[in-house]
Amino acid sequence: MPLPPVRAPAHTHVRALLLALALAILPFTAHAQEAPRKYGVEVVHTYPHDPQAFTEGLFYLDGFLYESTGLEQHSTIRKVDLATGTVLQSRELDPRYFGEGIVNWKDRLVQLTYRTEVGFVYGLGDFKARREFHYRGEGWALTQDGHRLIMSDGTPELRFLDPETQAETGRITVTDNGYPIRNLNELEFVKGEILANIWQTNLIARINPATGAVTGWIDLTPLEALSGRTQNIDNVLNGIAYDPKGDRLFVTGKRWPKLFEIKLVPVK
Repeated sequence: MPLPPVRAPAHTHVRALLLALALAILPFTAHAQEAPRKYGVEVVHTYPHDPQAFTEGLFYLDGFLYESTGLEQHSTIRKVDLATGTVLQSRELDPRYFGEGIVNWKDRLVQLTYRTEVGFVYGLGDFKARREFHYRGEGWALTQDGHRLIMSDGTPELRFLDPETQAETGRITVTDNGYPIRNLNELEFVKGEILANIWQTNLIARINPATGAVTGWIDLTPLEALSGRTQNIDNVLNGIAYDPKGDRLFVTGKRWPKLFEIKLVPVK
């Protein structure tokens, strides 16, 4: 005759029930993030921008724009007059380097390069080279939150760097409802959020720096027609700067003849 069934202890049934509930809830919680809000833009003011500047990094400090331009044999760092677009001070990189993102830290300016895995630290006032540092992978953009440098490398990950040594201290993965967002490019830290250009699009992502979650999407498509750019696949939106004292947000693109001060407009 068949053997009588073996009954599991009561606590085993409880564990199985809890596991089943957890598995049932998991797919829901994985996508329970609030949907990112959508924004359009209103142009507040238009400024001239060097149409030869292949913009890779941009920030605003004490009344001036600081910009890095890319491409081998053409890469520079520069201090720019906002009102006129005039380059007031510049430094050319060694021709073998493709200049990428820049950020200020104290009395220094920190810069990445594209695929050579080396970055440079300069004096912010004189642009004289102080030292270099190294990292693995590509360098795309830099910003800072007052405590850390934040770096993009073209992947969905953002790296946090020690601002004094540029050593990596952590990472977050940027996602929209659980889906990784690639091609994170030029960065700016604005009111507790990270703004990131998405390369080869007209979109800027608003990112929660604690979780990596995208909380909003800014569509700058109307600026493309206003930019005066020449039709070239490389002349894409790239460059975000913020003036915290004046609460002004600036954007531009690679070889765009104009730089725009913009205001975000929620899309209903």
